[in-house]
Order: sequence, then structure tokens, then C-alpha cells
Amino acid sequence: MKRFTSVEARIDAAAHRVLDRLPQGGVSGALVEFVVFGLKQAWACLFGGALLAIMIATALVWPQYAPVERYDFLFLAALSIQAALLAFKLETPREAVVILVFHLVGTAMELFKTSAGSWIYPEEAFFRIAGVPLFSGFMYAAVGSYIARITRIFDMRYTDYPSIAATAVLAAAIYANFFLHHFIFDARWGLFAFAFVLFRKTRVHYRVFRHTHQMRLLVGFLLVALFIWFAENIATWSRAWIYPSQADGWTPVSLSKLGAWYLLMIISFVLVSLVHRPRGPDWQTSNADRA
Repeated sequence: MKRFTSVEARIDAAAHRVLDRLPQGGVSGALVEFVVFGLKQAWACLFGGALLAIMIATALVWPQYAPVERYDFLFLAALSIQAALLAFKLETPREAVVILVFHLVGTAMELFKTSAGSWIYPEEAFFRIAGVPLFSGFMYAAVGSYIARITRIFDMRYTDYPSIAATAVLAAAIYANFFLHHFIFDARWGLFAFAFVLFRKTRVHYRVFRHTHQMRLLVGFLLVALFIWFAENIATWSRAWIYPSQADGWTPVSLSKLGAWYLLMIISFVLVSLVHRPRGPDWQTSNADRA
């Protein structure tokens, strides 16, 4: 798996010409590592960040008599962002496939959840299926895009990663529970336990600039879910969609949604792992070769 597209490789080379001159040790070296980490995270969020920025902008300045509905503009903007990322080689074709899969999976969930009254889209749209505007699938795709991009940009490797089959069973069970809990009991606590058993030993190793760092993968899931929860608050403020509790005016999204995002993160991660197969660190591969 290539870490960078051709354009990203040129950006990386230019960055190295500047960063290689900076201090390597002490507080200054740590600060360089932290800044690079933030810049790479922002780059990984390119698709989702651009979409969220357009949601905010259109919420603030959308003209009353615009020739297209705001939701339709968001859909066309998402398509344009996707096309631009591919045209300017800021995204790989495999990542575009990930976005398509997430769009389909997300739209299916949206159709069910809106029919069940879990949330609504309060504005009109031409590009829609039932009560679901088609831009909504791109919000799920943004999560998939982020995970796919961050996997290669940070050259993520894993130790004690469970079998792909076991993670697929977990992801399928989580996805099914998003639907079935409306009819039978909510199995999310059992799913949290299942996820803990599978990933309790798994560590992700990621390279920022000069150094490789590591953390427990379950902690990584939580941090990304928290970030998405903050983005969800911004999106509902912009009325990209709203929950029933926000019908009379915006209120912060309940922290209970963090658990749902945590489970969705696991689905997202497993789907991406089918494209970017989890690999062990180089030292692990070397040891295996010597054995």
C-alpha cells in the first residue's frame, strides 16, 4: 500500500525540506511532532472537513430564493468534492470505493432511521429517496474517507489484531442492532463487551514524522467517536438534520449518542480494513521472516 498519492508525495517532500532543519529533541522536537500530527489529521479530514464547512456556510448565508434547494446544493457539492479529490490526485481510487460503500450503507440506515422518527431532515430536496436527501450518505462516507486516509498517511500498523472474520461478525451484529433495537431489545452493551474482547490487546502503531507512536485501538475508537460527536453538534446546529429534541430550537446532542458513534466507528474501521488490510509493524514481519 502506497502511503501517498503522487501529489501528496510532492507535498511531503516539500515539507521535509523545511521540517528536517528543525530541532529533533527536547520540547522543540516534541512540538514539531505535535504540529505535524495535527496537520496530517486535518489532511485526513479533507473530505469531511470540506463538507462540514459547506454546511456551516450555507446555514449562515443561504439565500431565501436560491434556484436550488440547500440540500440539493450539499449533494452536488459533495459530488464535486469527490470528483476534485480524484482529479487532483488527493485521494486514491480505492478510497473512492470506500466512500461509495459507506454512502450505500449509510443511506440504507438513513431510510430506516428517518422512517422510525429517530431524526428528520427539515428542508426540501429534489435529490432524495423518501424523506432522505442524498447528501446524507456522504456524511457516513466522510467517516470512511477519514479512516482510509489516516490508515495510509500515518502508515498504521497493528499488533494483536483479531481475525478479519471475527471483526466482520462484530460489524454485522452492530449494523443489525441499529435496526433491530427498534423491535426487540437493544444489544449495545453486549456489543461493547464483544468489541472489548476482540480488541482488548490490539495496539495501533502510527508514524507521525520522526517517531512511531502507539495506543490501544479501543482508545483510538473513542477519540475519533468523540471528534465525530463534536462535528455532529455543528451539523445539527446548521440543520443538516435535527433530532426530535431540536425541533423547537438547537440544543447540544446528548452524550448518549457517543456510544452509537463508537459502535459506528467499529463498523467503519472494519469496512476500511477490507480495503486496507491491517498489517503488523516492520519489526514483526522481520522476525517472522527470520523464523
